Amino acid sequence: MFEHKRKLIAKLDPKSPISEQYRTIRTNIQFSTVDKDIRSLMVTSSGPGEGKSTTIANLAVVFAQQGKKVLLIDADMRKPTVHYTFNLTNTFGLTTVLTKQTGLMEAAAESGEKNLFILPSGPVPPNPAELIGSNAMDEMLEKAYEQFDMVLFDTPPVLAVTDAQILANKCDGTLLVVSSGKTEIDHAQKSKELLINAKGKLMGVVLNNKKAKDSAYYYYYGTK
Repeated sequence: MFEHKRKLIAKLDPKSPISEQYRTIRTNIQFSTVDKDIRSLMVTSSGPGEGKSTTIANLAVVFAQQGKKVLLIDADMRKPTVHYTFNLTNTFGLTTVLTKQTGLMEAAAESGEKNLFILPSGPVPPNPAELIGSNAMDEMLEKAYEQFDMVLFDTPPVLAVTDAQILANKCDGTLLVVSSGKTEIDHAQKSKELLINAKGKLMGVVLNNKKAKDSAYYYYYGTK
């Protein structure tokens, strides 16, 4: 439990250098487009264990701290983790909404952070990519826009399955998380190409687990 709570540093230690970096990412996202507000954002990575879920959870917190009503959706239906991070059950969620078993607001749970709501993945389905590409997903996103200022998606890694590529086409923006010293350069490059080919709006890259000179971890937002 401590491990999962520790990941929400923007909530537990908002004055820390890492929390400040999440706010910097938030600012860069908001200034990335002049003519259109970013209403939906997905975060992915090339492979597992690179920090995408931690990144999206903390971004959700700092957007909510800004006063925006935020919905964080766990679209990683194969290996969902968001419900662990926020200490929620996974009985209802994205899959039950997309299959019309529950309504969006019925399945969305309060996070403990003001303005932030969580839609867990729900029961693991046999056809995640098909659900993500469905008309039901488009309908759910439209309903989410009516209720929330920001909709954030945690997705599976790009190179593992096609889910992220499908969802990238539906979102206003995409962030790719790479882990310093772990992510292979060619894997990151391939992920970028797949997202762009899917007509995803790649906004930039988050370099994760880079050690600063004082040995504190920080996050850096870079351009593509």
